[in-house]
Amino acid sequence: MPVEPLSQKEIEDRLAELPGWSLEGDRIARSYRLGTHFAATAMVVHIAQVQEELDHHSDLTLGYNTVSLTVNTHSVGGAVTDLDFELARRVEELAPGHGAH
Repeated sequence: MPVEPLSQKEIEDRLAELPGWSLEGDRIARSYRLGTHFAATAMVVHIAQVQEELDHHSDLTLGYNTVSLTVNTHSVGGAVTDLDFELARRVEELAPGHGAH
């Protein structure tokens, strides 16, 4: 099934279900704060594993004790799609296990 860009309304509705996520230009984005650099690094590795499973990759930034993601779908010209929200949902599920907030 082809991936289709979401409308502005669809994006806003889905963001309302993902506290902490926001629309930044043509991407959805979120930053997490963790207790240590090691915890942040472990979360990055876990996110990378999910991205491989989904075959959908974000821009992922590791700071000292922070992890930031921005994501859109390159195959549809950089628009936001269901794939982006699936990745965001999966990251939200794994974040508490790393102590992220």
